[in-house]
Amino acid sequence: MDDLAYRSIAAYEQAKDQASAQPEAFWEAIANQFEWHQKWDKTLEYDFHKPEVKWFFGGKLNITENCLDRHLKTQPNQTAIIFEPNDPKETAQHISYEELHSRVCRVANMLKAHGAKKGDRICLYMPMVPELAISVLACARIGAIHSVVFAGFSAAALAARINDADCAMLVTADGGFRGAKVTPLKAIADEALTHCTSIKTSIVLKRTGQEVAWNDIDVWWHEALAEVDDHCPAEIMDSEDPLFILYTSGSTGKPKGMVHTCGGYMVYTAYSFQNVFQYEKGDVYWCTADIGWITGHSYIVYGPLAVGATTVMFEGVPSYPECDRFWEVCAKHKVNQFYTAPTAIRALQKHPVDLVSKHDLSTLKVLGSVGEPINAEAWHWYDNHVGKNNCPIVDTWWQTETGGILISSLAGVTPQKPTYATLPMPGVQAVLLDNEGNELADENEGILAIKYPWPSIARTIWGDHERYKNVYFSAYPGYYFPGDGALRDAKGNYRITGRVDDVVIVSGHNLGTAPIENALNEHPNVVESAVVGFPHDVKGNALYAFVIAKNVVADHEALIAALRALVAQTIGPIAKPDRIQVVSGLPKTRSGKIMRRILRKLAAGEYDQLGDVSTLLNPEVVEEIKRNS
Repeated sequence: MDDLAYRSIAAYEQAKDQASAQPEAFWEAIANQFEWHQKWDKTLEYDFHKPEVKWFFGGKLNITENCLDRHLKTQPNQTAIIFEPNDPKETAQHISYEELHSRVCRVANMLKAHGAKKGDRICLYMPMVPELAISVLACARIGAIHSVVFAGFSAAALAARINDADCAMLVTADGGFRGAKVTPLKAIADEALTHCTSIKTSIVLKRTGQEVAWNDIDVWWHEALAEVDDHCPAEIMDSEDPLFILYTSGSTGKPKGMVHTCGGYMVYTAYSFQNVFQYEKGDVYWCTADIGWITGHSYIVYGPLAVGATTVMFEGVPSYPECDRFWEVCAKHKVNQFYTAPTAIRALQKHPVDLVSKHDLSTLKVLGSVGEPINAEAWHWYDNHVGKNNCPIVDTWWQTETGGILISSLAGVTPQKPTYATLPMPGVQAVLLDNEGNELADENEGILAIKYPWPSIARTIWGDHERYKNVYFSAYPGYYFPGDGALRDAKGNYRITGRVDDVVIVSGHNLGTAPIENALNEHPNVVESAVVGFPHDVKGNALYAFVIAKNVVADHEALIAALRALVAQTIGPIAKPDRIQVVSGLPKTRSGKIMRRILRKLAAGEYDQLGDVSTLLNPEVVEEIKRNS
């Protein structure tokens, strides 16, 4: 779908001007490049005060016909998915569009044969294997709403998500491989289901071959699949019908089930994928995320397949069996676009650079970053050693709630700027606001907001539209409020400065924690840091810094003194943290985001208010921080 791509700065500027002058006509022209059973009655209907957004209202389609069926006419033998297993000795799979279509239809028929129907919620709790992507597409094929739960979540987290969405079916596996570990997914799912009454059937994929307990509702995937064929006409959906629910962490601790719909989500993920990564026919694209996250939904499955791309799925971790696995896979599959998280880059940059340089990375054309703002040191390491100063880096800003990338450079087309997400996508109207909600002009710093809907905006929180309104539309009426602050340079480039709630008022001064963290990270022995506020008798709030050291710290007091001096020198004495604790890790979500809510509780000594930490990537660091604080 090269028609979606702006290949020059002139084409980009023209699109930006058109999107600004005639936003509905702009999005209508893009949507017209997809296959619809029925044209929409109205391109856009919205009210940010209610809030309510409808795109391509009355249009009829099925997203899988756009991701699969239409490519059968033009490129049936093109590889759709390359599956790279956890164990490098296991053979990689190359799945063509024709094979993928057949497998999706068979799984769709398998789901239907076990009672699934349009509108049902189906929970997918699976490892990163092709069957997960196939199950996602099979749900969409029959009009069922998929809810993917990351396969590292606990039984309690899984049960909460199943119950919130009232899921009728679970698709899981006996277990999953992740590095040297085997996760007992079936056992975890069984424990979760003791707290769930809505699940009528549990379909179990055999991946690891481990022994599993068996229940009345359990069905083996391979046995169920043997009973169906691969003829499955797609269910015709309305553009605004729900496509999936995906849970994201809430500031209150209760996960929010974000609802994305069929039409607008398809249009925006394809459009943003094509433009940000400048994908060209025949390229091999690899996003290292898990399909359990929005990055995997939008930029492993739906976006790439909607434009007929070849997308890599990776089951493993960057450090297994060695810390050069990412670069080995890039060389093996001749990857052209590589999209990963700053957390991974920072972890890999600690290892000898020979682990990168020994692999042939000459096919790389574009590097991407996702999940959090990338710091300058990691950006330059990525640029120098992975991209060989020859690959544009797209530093993408977006959220589960936005469905797709909203602010990013377009690789090789628009200028990049280290640590800046740069410019909003054509069709995305980003603004900066002051605390009273007034728009700020020119070069400035303030609260990031979006003043006009884009097609992939989440429509609601499942079962709780009032919470959706309160979280995203109440603080600044008339705007979508993502919760982030940003600064804008003279050329209109945006740099995300961190969560707005990460501004700490110390002795009457508003201190953003991101600049303090950047200062701490400049110290040669600091890998990563996180700064939060905690109550202080005199100042109201004081600053508490958690830092990860590169090397063993012989003299903690000397390091702490050096760090306080560095912050004082870089920002000013008022920004010096009152407390600095050296830690082995920071509590993070599975997608790599630091859980600052937990750090604030730890800094304040409120250990009994931490909530459920079992869903963290590394719950053990919470205990370590408590022990050593």
